[in-house]
Amino acid sequence: MDAEFFCRHSEMCKTLANDKRQMILATLRDGELSVGDISERTGIPQANVSQHLAKMRAAGVVTTRREGTFIYYAIANPKLIQAFDLITEVMKEQRG
Repeated sequence: MDAEFFCRHSEMCKTLANDKRQMILATLRDGELSVGDISERTGIPQANVSQHLAKMRAAGVVTTRREGTFIYYAIANPKLIQAFDLITEVMKEQRG
């Protein structure tokens, strides 16, 4: 591992270090959804969801699939959910 790796690692962590993006990630854990579906389930306005998804897509966190006029988003790699769950476990353990 070199400096470039750690730079990319840091950028991925920065992308995920946002409460709204974490909510979106948790919402997508069970499968792909449209922006409207994500907005409805999280309570985040659609325009904001779209902005966050664009950043997540640029970082390789989510992928897209177009069906007609709808774009569906999905988690790019299931290991992201595993990492999310591990951090959640650590937080629960720290609360005691």
